[in-house]
Amino acid sequence: MPSPHPVQLHPRVHDLDFSASTVTVRAGKGDKDRTTLLPRTLHGPLKRHLEAVRALHEADLAAGQGEAPLLDALDRKYPNAPKEWGWQYVFPSSRLSVDPRNGKVRRWHGSEKTLQTAVAGAARRARIVKHATVHTLRHSFATHLLMDGVNLRGIQELLGHRCVETTMIYTHVMRNMASAPRSPLDALFDKDRNGGR
Repeated sequence: MPSPHPVQLHPRVHDLDFSASTVTVRAGKGDKDRTTLLPRTLHGPLKRHLEAVRALHEADLAAGQGEAPLLDALDRKYPNAPKEWGWQYVFPSSRLSVDPRNGKVRRWHGSEKTLQTAVAGAARRARIVKHATVHTLRHSFATHLLMDGVNLRGIQELLGHRCVETTMIYTHVMRNMASAPRSPLDALFDKDRNGGR
C-alpha cells in the first residue's frame, strides 16, 4: 500500500544551494515548490555523495546514456538539459531504465522503499525502540524548530502547510512535553544526590 505521505526523493543537483544552506523541494505538499533548510553539518557528506553521483553520471554519459527524465514540456524546451549535471537527481536510482514516453534509457531517482529501509536500519543501529519512519523526521524537524523559538508562520513555510492550523499541532506537542509532571522520586533522588540541598 502506498504511503499516505509520499517521500520526496527527487531533488535535482540545482535544487541544492550550499551557500544559502537551503534546498528547494519541488511539487511537495499541495503540489507546490518550497525552500527549506539544508543543515550545514550535512554539507561535507552531501558534497562527497555528489562526487560519487557525478562519477556515475559521467560513466553513464560515456556509455551513451545518463539522461535524467524531465517533464515533457521541459524536455522539448531544453533538449540538452537531461544530460546536464544540474538536472541530475541528488539520489539517483542504482539502475538505468527505459523511459516509456520516448524509449530513451535514463536514470531516475531512487525509490521511496530504499529510503524507508535505510531509515529503519538507522533506527535499529541507534537502538531506537519507538516506531520511527521517514515522516517521524519531519515531525522532529518541526518540533525542534518550535523548541528553538522559530515562529509558527516560519515553520508553516518550511513544512509547506497550506494553513497555519495544521502547523499548530506542534504547539500541542510542545505543551504536552512542557507540562509533563516530574516524578517525586526523581526530586528525592536529586535532593539526596546533592547532599540534601
